[in-house]
Amino acid sequence: MAEINAKDVMNLRNRTGLPMMDCKSALAEAEGNVDKAEEILRKKLGAKMAGKTARAAGEGRVAISKSREAATIIELRTETDFTAKNEKFVNAAQKIADLSINAHAGAVVADGPVQAIVDELRISTGENVSFARGHKFEQDPGSGAFGSYVHHDGKTGVLVQAEGSISDETLREICMHITAAVPVPKGITANDVPADVVEKERKFRIEQAIESGKPKEIAEKMVEGGMRKFFEEISLMEQPWVRDPAKKIKDIVGPNARIVAFLRWQVGETA
Repeated sequence: MAEINAKDVMNLRNRTGLPMMDCKSALAEAEGNVDKAEEILRKKLGAKMAGKTARAAGEGRVAISKSREAATIIELRTETDFTAKNEKFVNAAQKIADLSINAHAGAVVADGPVQAIVDELRISTGENVSFARGHKFEQDPGSGAFGSYVHHDGKTGVLVQAEGSISDETLREICMHITAAVPVPKGITANDVPADVVEKERKFRIEQAIESGKPKEIAEKMVEGGMRKFFEEISLMEQPWVRDPAKKIKDIVGPNARIVAFLRWQVGETA
């Protein structure tokens, strides 16, 4: 039987984050081979972790990665805020965002390398870690730029894609606006606001008007005027800039550029 030394046990513990006794037992089974011992632990505890995937994972972190041609935003979830703030979890989220740069444009799925990172975190933290979602923007080099901002707690992140001439600092300011704006912008312009959001708001306003005693026909006409104000409030370009409400975001963007897409993700949201 191979002799198990403390240095190998500590090495395996650092690689897996698992208790010393588990690492020592795995090394004994692997006859001192650290790589084989790590694989044994993953197989044993990976099966054990499969039963934990139903547990609620409401904490986590948003991470963003950018190049000249592409940008990705991802959300990695876990069960506790303590784990979400752990350096290993933070680094893993960023690594997944970096890996996702190589994915196809649009929704990003958890492929083999991403799932391997998730599985490792499940084993080392003992929590239900999951890749919640990811998205990739891409563009022709030189056609525009990407802006990003992740709030200091890691729970909210914004990714913006722009065409034309616009500085990195301006894009960052716009991302910070999207993070802080109330109400949260739902579209770049009124035409981009999702139909279900519009219908829900219109229905709510009509019901309110009818409850106040207005006939349905009158209520519907009254609501249309209110809806124009609603579109101004939730359309990014029409929103007053949070740093200077005398200006709108369209003034900050300027005449030589345009925002073509943006995503604002918050940990734990359902959509």
